[in-house]
Amino acid sequence: MDILKNKIVVSYALILALLSWGSFMLENNTAKGLLTILNVILFTVPLVSVLFSTIYIYNSAEFIELLLSQPIKRKKIWISLFTGLSVAMVLAFFLGAGIPLLINSPGTAGLMMLLAGSLITVVFVGLAFLSCILTRDKAKGIGLAILFWLYFAILFDALVLFLLFQFSEYPIEEAMVGITALSPIDLARIQILLHLDQSAMMGYTGAIFKDFFGTAVGLLISFLLLVLWISIPFLVSVRKFETKDL
Repeated sequence: MDILKNKIVVSYALILALLSWGSFMLENNTAKGLLTILNVILFTVPLVSVLFSTIYIYNSAEFIELLLSQPIKRKKIWISLFTGLSVAMVLAFFLGAGIPLLINSPGTAGLMMLLAGSLITVVFVGLAFLSCILTRDKAKGIGLAILFWLYFAILFDALVLFLLFQFSEYPIEEAMVGITALSPIDLARIQILLHLDQSAMMGYTGAIFKDFFGTAVGLLISFLLLVLWISIPFLVSVRKFETKDL
């Protein structure tokens, strides 16, 4: 409840709402509006989630130390902080982008964008917790959080393009399916584009993605991978928090 009252979270929800409603109102074509919101989900949502969560944890350091002086397990405190931040950020995303999506695109594409955006939000909250536990220094922690976002949002795609160009003479399209699992943002992007029937934008590789991720099994695997992207960084941070000398 405290996080939901935060001015940054309220502003974040309002900006998302403005961008989402504006995308649908400026374009008569719903598909174009969805593609505009897709860019917001893939770039703005992860950045705000990881930055706000990292800064919030560092600013709550004294409060966390106060809680640790009470007869409460460390694991419970860390999980509660994670749950509170995740629920608040997902709720802000839903109020800002989810409602316009459900009203203007109530079909599979809209629901997929809502689900992918929510999962991406929680993934980057988890990465924020990992950043905070790896270093005591606030500046280094925030820098590490930004590096996580920069790598997954921009650098990873550049590396994939580099591999495609370097090995263009070899049939590596199927290997690209496995490489995609190494980026939560790419997993979300592919699922959304496939449900928008925009897989042609990805060329021949798009056909490979459609054959795999377009099936019920592929859909399940992609969401399981996103859940792993939430679980693994957070579980690592829990382990470190339990043994960290504060």
